[in-house]
Amino acid sequence: MRILALIGCLIVLSGCTGLVLAEGASIVATDKGLEDHLVSLASGKDCSGVRRETGRTYCEEDEANPAPTLYCYRTLANVTCYHEPDPHRGRQINLSDGNRNAPTNP
Repeated sequence: MRILALIGCLIVLSGCTGLVLAEGASIVATDKGLEDHLVSLASGKDCSGVRRETGRTYCEEDEANPAPTLYCYRTLANVTCYHEPDPHRGRQINLSDGNRNAPTNP
């Protein structure tokens, strides 16, 4: 809130040039522009144009949930995936780690 008050004072005291300086200072200090602060306050979300410019969603809460971790193993003529590592305690090679050419049983 102190930053917003300081930015507001800068805008009032210095006119249009102050607005540009305040916008730059806000982005450097918080990774949010003045408009982003207003949108964040109005929506209750953490929104930032810097996030959007880096290829992510505008608001942090709008990000998709990460994909679940899968552990995949070769079985007879098939690949079987589980949500936990090797639930049957076999000697299978985890195919999810990129080691696809390793032998299945040493």
